[in-house]
Order: sequence, then structure tokens, then C-alpha cells
Amino acid sequence: MADIIVNDERLKKFCSQVFVKLGVPEKDAEVTSDVLVMSDLRGIPSHGVARLMRYVNGIKGGTILPNIKPKIVTESDTTAAIDGQNGLGQPAGYFGMNLAINKAKKIGAGFVTVRNSNHYGIAGYYSMMALKDNLIGISMTNSAPLAVPTFGRDMIIGTNPISVVAPCGKERPYVLDMATTVVPRGKLEVLQRLGKDMPLGWAVDAQGVPTSDTKQVLDNMTKAVGGGVLPLGGAGEDLSGHKGYGLSLLVDVLSGALSGAGYGPNVDSKKAGKPVPANVGHFFGALKIENFIPLNQFKATMDEMLSGLKSSNKAKGAQRIYIHGEKEFEKYDEYRRNGVPLEESVIAAMKKLSTEMNIKYDIEK
Repeated sequence: MADIIVNDERLKKFCSQVFVKLGVPEKDAEVTSDVLVMSDLRGIPSHGVARLMRYVNGIKGGTILPNIKPKIVTESDTTAAIDGQNGLGQPAGYFGMNLAINKAKKIGAGFVTVRNSNHYGIAGYYSMMALKDNLIGISMTNSAPLAVPTFGRDMIIGTNPISVVAPCGKERPYVLDMATTVVPRGKLEVLQRLGKDMPLGWAVDAQGVPTSDTKQVLDNMTKAVGGGVLPLGGAGEDLSGHKGYGLSLLVDVLSGALSGAGYGPNVDSKKAGKPVPANVGHFFGALKIENFIPLNQFKATMDEMLSGLKSSNKAKGAQRIYIHGEKEFEKYDEYRRNGVPLEESVIAAMKKLSTEMNIKYDIEK
């Protein structure tokens, strides 16, 4: 199936209208839509508007509350704990990261946790918010259990992404944005929509044996009968899967245990088959570079470091060495210029929403 090219601004407006129709305040609807469309613009369709129905169904089903505001529970000069009050994760994340940024600008560092939240999209959206103020940004979140621990066969940990960004001078900013599993569930969903098998080594079946059957793994995940995505590194310890497992636990420590949110198998939107609040937890951080080293010196060092990596000797057959975030920046430039490609199934879902909600469908280029 061929992708359909859409205009990103009209796509964002369409998604915002969907959320407003569901009772989400206009500003929160705009933030949520911006996070989703930014994911597609950066070439990460697994977390883009393909997930719109996830939030629509959550609001309709009562597991996500559309019209609430995040609440500060405790606060100091450098820290804050926020209760997301079971609203959309994107407005809660935006609020939390802005609070961390403001504290860093004033004091030098800001760290904020969020509990009682929901899926917040790509982690990099929030860490990148720090770049406008020349700060180092940190963003991470736990998620529903979709991965198996090293030597295990039950989904008991999340894909738990981590994002860290740093500004540069002449070079593009360094933007690390990664799941702590081999892949996020969204990539399996993309392959399933395309009717393709996954590479062997991404996931295991109900017995804990590596498999390439995308549909079977996703079915097992839905039914919670065993199996799931593997930690970063893969199965066992030979390729250091235990390190990805450890990183996933680190995210649960900061996003779950420290925030008072759910952790591991407790982060879920279903209990005994019934919809319940997911209680996702987030962690945000911002650091003022000038509190450590002059900003110009830091940026010059970053430029030297990154340009040195890119100009180093390539492996046989390789054309280029990339820096984290570089591919996504280039995709963003391309898609802003030429339009965003969306799968036909995603377009079909939007056309259906357009009819159901009486919203004008005019997103195609």
C-alpha cells in the first residue's frame, strides 16, 4: 500500500479538533496534537497520529480524563512532584518539563516527576523543549509492561524510553531519544499493518523463545499470555540484554518509584480485563550549562566532538556516521517541505473520525 502525503499544519489542526470535540481544552488539544504530529515529522510513525485512536478510545472509555489540569503536590526551588490527575500525558509532560526548565534557568537545575498520567508520546519532544534556552534536557517515562526481563518470558517491564539533549554551536543539537527495549511496540504495530514479519531478535513468544511472527507476539501481548519485546541488546547476556533491562529499571525507579506512579506490571490501563487508569509516571530534568562551564565553550566542545565522530573512518560499505537526532532533523526538514507520509489505514481511521465527529477532512497535500 502506498503512503498518502498530508500537510502537517492541517493534520495538526484536524487532531486538535478531534480532542476539542472530546472535551479537551483548546490549548491542551494543541499541545497533544503537536506532540503527535512532531513524531511523524521526525520520521517516527510508531508514535505519531497512528496512535490518535488510542487517546480517543481512552477518553471515550473513561480511562483518560479530558478536562483536568496537572496539580503540583510538593515543590522546592529545584524540584517538584506533579499529579497528572489521569489526564492526557502530553499536557502533563509539557507542564512538567516547562517547570523543570524554569527552575533550571533560575537556580541552575530542575527535576520534576509526574504521577497519575498517561502515554505522553515521544520522549524527545519534552527534552528538546530545553534547547530554546540552551539547557541540557532530560525526559523519560515508564509504560505498560510490554517487555520481558533478561531470562524471563512474561511481560513485566515497559519499553521505558529515555531522552537527553544538548545544544551545540554549528552542529545540530545532540538528541538521544530511545526505548530501553530493542524496539517499541509501535514498530511491531507498523509491521503488522504492513503484513510483515519482524526481524528475529526483536521479541520472544509465550515460551520465551525468539520469534519473527509479528502478529503472534502482538496477540500474546494483548492477551497477556507470555512473551513480549526484548530489552535493548536482545536475549540473554551474550549481547548485553541485561544492560537494556537495567536501563528499563532505571526509568521505573525515576518515573515510577520516585514519582509515586505505577511501575512494571502496575502500569496498565486494564485490570482483570476491565479499563482502569494507567497511572503512568514521567521524569523531567533540565541543567543550566553556565553553572558548570561557559556556554560558548560547551558548544564549541560539542561541535568538535560531534564533527570528529562524523569525520572518522567509516566501516567498509558505510556511507556516513550519524549523530543521535540527525536523521530525525533531516526527516523533519524533508516532511515540512514535501508533506508527511501516512499509511492508508491511518488515513482511513481519520476519515472515519471526520464523519463521526463532523470535522472537515482536508489534510491531504
